Amino acid sequence: MSEESPICSAKGCRADAVWVLAWNNPKLHTPERRKTWLACEEHREHLSQFLGVRGFLKDVVPLAEWESAADR
Repeated sequence: MSEESPICSAKGCRADAVWVLAWNNPKLHTPERRKTWLACEEHREHLSQFLGVRGFLKDVVPLAEWESAADR
């Protein structure tokens, strides 16, 4: 069984994800909680703006960096 690459969270996009957008809705989540969306190069800015305008975006990190930090 082969492991599939993570894909972009943008609606209808099937491209490989290269970015992790870490976010948090302060009305629902504790301050340290991080939800994540994945983004391809094309949708990184759009998804970041969507979260940023709502005050939810906390960090944008390359997927490889996010995965290596999770392995520690």
